[in-house]
Amino acid sequence: VELVESGGGLVQAGGSLRLSCVASGSTFRAYSMAWYRQGPGKQRESVAIISSGGTTNYADSVKGRFIISRDNAKKTVLLQLNSLKPEDTAVYYCNGLLGGRPLFSWGQGTQVTVSS
Repeated sequence: VELVESGGGLVQAGGSLRLSCVASGSTFRAYSMAWYRQGPGKQRESVAIISSGGTTNYADSVKGRFIISRDNAKKTVLLQLNSLKPEDTAVYYCNGLLGGRPLFSWGQGTQVTVSS
């Protein structure tokens, strides 16, 4: 499976962005999918997960501000980022999730920069 993320950019604090991840392969709908991010000098962390059935889970740091969704027909996972903060600045990646671990090779990610 190949993953291609897009939608990042530069935004002021309080603004919004919508990230998109398009996956190749026919087994997309079978897997939980997750958005991760890696900020400057930080480890990559999971911020949002959506199961194959649509159940969602969020990191405390983004709960109430980010919304993950998926469109299995389009093999796409979306991440709506609202009320952005400077600490949300990071490269955002998506990946499949199996047993709590990333499933596929990482894509290039998409840069989100939030100015104060």
